[in-house]
Amino acid sequence: MKFALAGWLLAPLSATALAAPAIAAAPAPDADLAKVQAHLRGIESMVAEFSQTDRNGKVVTGTLTIKKPGRIRFQYEKGVPILIVGDGKALWFIDYSVRQKQRWPIGNSPLGVLINPDSDLTRFAHVVPGADPRLLSVEARDLRHPEYGRITLTFSRGGNGPAGLTLLGWVALDAQNNRTIVRLSNPRFGVPIAGNAFDWVDPTRRAR
Repeated sequence: MKFALAGWLLAPLSATALAAPAIAAAPAPDADLAKVQAHLRGIESMVAEFSQTDRNGKVVTGTLTIKKPGRIRFQYEKGVPILIVGDGKALWFIDYSVRQKQRWPIGNSPLGVLINPDSDLTRFAHVVPGADPRLLSVEARDLRHPEYGRITLTFSRGGNGPAGLTLLGWVALDAQNNRTIVRLSNPRFGVPIAGNAFDWVDPTRRAR
């Protein structure tokens, strides 16, 4: 498997796979981007279920856990030997099927937008005009590092999330234009999360 399921984290998202098809519209005001920034910074902790669809249409599910600053965990469904964990300093991509791990600085991944409270969206993101006023999409990419790809986060206006938004998911395009879609459901904000929720077993040590 060799981290095939983890590649979507290494590139920012493409724009509208979660939203209604975009049509010509006036650019959204800067207030929308500020609202997204306030939402992301306002998430101290969050738990949600997710489904992930890769470029071949394969779907896997699991649980997403976030705790600021810098901690995130994608716990995949039983039978998927992949684990993705952010420990506050770096993101770890762990594949137990081949007993390998990879480490990436949080700043080198679009997930930094979700878990780094100091992220300034105005430097690398813009609002994507769309047809459905109930939705708000923001595309982020690092122009200095096109190899990271693109990520588009989609929110619904309203709900119980910070700043009146709810994160629905995102779409990722890597440098080879491979698309992965992540959809979230049943998000819970401000929930207590144990510190050891981000512990993991080193597969290379198991191999010894």
